[in-house]
This record gives sequence, C-alpha cells and structure tokens, in this order.
Amino acid sequence: MSLLERFNTIKSTIPANVTLVAVSKTYPNEVIQEAYNLGQRVFGENRVQELTSKYDALPKDIEWHLIGHLQKNKVKYIASFVKLIHAVDSLELLQTIENEGRKINRKIPCLIQIHIAQEDTKFGLSPDEVNTFFESAEVKNLAFADIQGLMGMATFTDNLIQVKEEFETLAQLFETVKSKSHSYLPNFNQLSMGMSGDYAIAIEKGSTMVRIGSALFGAR
Repeated sequence: MSLLERFNTIKSTIPANVTLVAVSKTYPNEVIQEAYNLGQRVFGENRVQELTSKYDALPKDIEWHLIGHLQKNKVKYIASFVKLIHAVDSLELLQTIENEGRKINRKIPCLIQIHIAQEDTKFGLSPDEVNTFFESAEVKNLAFADIQGLMGMATFTDNLIQVKEEFETLAQLFETVKSKSHSYLPNFNQLSMGMSGDYAIAIEKGSTMVRIGSALFGAR
C-alpha cells in the first residue's frame, strides 16, 4: 500500500476535530516531504537532534511536535519553533520550559504527561499526583510555559479492555483538570492519546490528538 493510500485510509477514520500527528521519527526527509505534499502539516519527533535537523531542512510551515522524553538541557534547542511539547513529565522540566520561553519572549505550548500504563518504562505523573501538581503555585503562575492539556500512552497489550480503561482514566483526569483550572490555564483543551495500534479506542474515549507513525509511513 502506498503512502497516499495509507494516508487517505487513516484520515477517513479520524474526525475533523482530532489532529493527526504524523510520527516521522527515523523516517527520511523525502518521506516527510511526500506526506507534506499530500497535505499533512503536523509531524512528531522524539529526539531533539533529529527534530532540529528536519526543521532546518523541511518547509517552514510544518508544525513540529516533540513527542518523546525531553531532557531539560535540550529545551533551548527547540524553544524558538516547537509547536507543542507532548511529554512534560515533571515540574522541573516545566520550569525549564518556562525559563527558556522567558528568555526569547515566546509562549511554548506543552502537555503534561500522565503515567496511565502498567509499564515502568513509560514516563509521567501518576494519576494521584495530578491534583497537587495543577494546584501548585508554580503552575498557577506560569507565563511562558503554556499548558494546553494532557498526554498519555496506554499499556502495549492485546487486552483492549485494559487499554480502554487506561484511556478512560486519562480522559476523566483531563475533564477534572479542565474544570478546575480554566481561570489560569485558558488554552487547556488538548488530550493527546492514541497511537497506530489503539488510536480508534483513544478517539472513542475523547482524544483530540493521535500520534500515528508506522500505520501511516509503514514499517521502520
């Protein structure tokens, strides 16, 4: 199946209110350019060095999302152009984003990553930490780190009931935070969950943004 066929198939299954993030990590610039020529504008990378290289080489109207684990010392390299940082998994990283945004007088959109999976290899705040995090003075006083929602990854499993329950947990947390924080997080409206193998379930449970790589571009 060609990229065009995969692209059209996936787009036909995603509602208009859900953003497709084409996960382009490890794929060459030529493949990204082909997807761009089909109309795709939102791409996700998980490594800062690869992201900055592709940003330099590809069309400037691409919206680049950093979807992987981000180290604090790498924030400065993407602060000026990144459209959205998906995986803010600590207050320390959030404060680094705030500081880098202040240096260049730019609001940097980001999502807070929540650990919903039954796997230790994934990052994020635990559901029990969410309330304290969002009620903290540090979050309430942000000026440049623009928290726009939550992000999470379900367990990599064939147990679809478990996946549904994990997405439901994240969706409930999203609604709770949104209702409590509207006065100081006015742009909190994004729920990034769902990847190639489970995005249909994620959309069913309220995802506004799905991250799809192999199902779109083919096997790496």
